[in-house]
Amino acid sequence: MLLKINTEHITLSQFLKLVGLIGTGGQAKDFIAQNPILVNGLVAEQRGKKLFPGDVVQVNKKVFTVTR
Repeated sequence: MLLKINTEHITLSQFLKLVGLIGTGGQAKDFIAQNPILVNGLVAEQRGKKLFPGDVVQVNKKVFTVTR
């Protein structure tokens, strides 16, 4: 799945909201703690992690590519 952004980057918590996995940014910390998230094949545990166009994010067996 593709996620198009209009900015230079977004944070992991913004990403989770945009793809509908959480309702508010406040839920990001708990969601990240309970669900393994890979960014470009590496585990991401920081809700402020910056995601750029071309990054590949895997959450619960779903794969997303950030595009611009």
